[in-house]
Amino acid sequence: MRVLHVIPAIAPRYGGPSQAVIGTSRALAHRGVEVLIVTTDADGGGRLPTRLEVPRDWQGVPVMFFRRQWSEAFKYSRPLALWLDRHVAEFSIVHIHAVFSHSSLAAAAACRRRDVPYVVRTLGTLDPWSMQQKPMRKRLLWHLGVSRMLDGAAAIHYTTATEQRLAEKPLGLRRGVVIPLGIDQSEYTYAADVAGFRARHPDLGKHPYIVVLGRLHPKKGVEALIAAFLQATRREGLHDWRLVVAGDGEAAHAAHLRRIAGGRPGGERVVFTGWVAGQEKLAALQGAAVLALPSHQENFGLVVVEALACGVPVLVSPHVNLADEVQAAGAGWVVPLDPAGLEAGLVLAMARPDERQRCAAAGRRLVERFSWPRVAAELSQLYQRVGRTESWRVHASSAGE
Repeated sequence: MRVLHVIPAIAPRYGGPSQAVIGTSRALAHRGVEVLIVTTDADGGGRLPTRLEVPRDWQGVPVMFFRRQWSEAFKYSRPLALWLDRHVAEFSIVHIHAVFSHSSLAAAAACRRRDVPYVVRTLGTLDPWSMQQKPMRKRLLWHLGVSRMLDGAAAIHYTTATEQRLAEKPLGLRRGVVIPLGIDQSEYTYAADVAGFRARHPDLGKHPYIVVLGRLHPKKGVEALIAAFLQATRREGLHDWRLVVAGDGEAAHAAHLRRIAGGRPGGERVVFTGWVAGQEKLAALQGAAVLALPSHQENFGLVVVEALACGVPVLVSPHVNLADEVQAAGAGWVVPLDPAGLEAGLVLAMARPDERQRCAAAGRRLVERFSWPRVAAELSQLYQRVGRTESWRVHASSAGE
């Protein structure tokens, strides 16, 4: 079986979706599935320094990059669209990652023209919160091709049941399948250089810390987290705690977060490390007492699974779609985003080492559900079910293609 993955960009700055498609492809390859990723060279305002329009190895999987010609949001690439139209028929199935992007619309259109089944992973972009962001742009794209793309999909891939529920009922979608993302658990049992990480950030010293890790974006709730943390650590017995903000994003937003921390009493307790990856990221996680992800919307939250694999309990908002699993397993705290609720959750997490230990043990049990071999097996079954067969042709015909 040959599977083509299409995603707007895979530069590290784009966070979980980029990381997930690499892990997915590796896991599928280990099962004997032939995979190829096609994407653009987008890297924020810049470009990835890579060869274009030829397959190359990227983190252990074959990837073809095409020039992003304009628009960071839409990531338009005519060369990518032309390649898709010429080559999608060479694949058994196409897995499209993202919705409101040029590569997604181009891939779906090419598949319909060439009678190739495709699966769409929505990345949480169809839930009500996401649909309210830049609504005019999304309504326009919905009528220009997104609606037809979703109608023609052999399956719509959600990574949590919550994501499916939030998207399907309001939009009247069908053919949803829930398959989570995964991790290579062995990568997180390796002892990283936590002492070195602390030494590179002297303000940490030997203080216990909460870490927020990943792309800095307003939806992540970091501004509210900083305010609640500084308020919470005014309490007796919590002065030693630190908040590590390990990530990067748009320069204006990152600078805004630094100003918020620097302009409040106790601001020295907030440590900004910039972007971390690889062993530095692992060290940041392993050294943490708690991982915080107080997002306004998070369709999965891969960093939650990574933290649990490191034996680190998590503090998440109800809008992180893994929150139900975290709460059911007792692997952390699900806290509201209002200031009082967020502060109370932080105090509970910081003040109760016995509770942190219990949550960490529960998290290690929960994370067994998110292994790449298990995820790859479920995806392979999906591909075999909806791949190029007579049943697909019947479905495509009924969708009006």
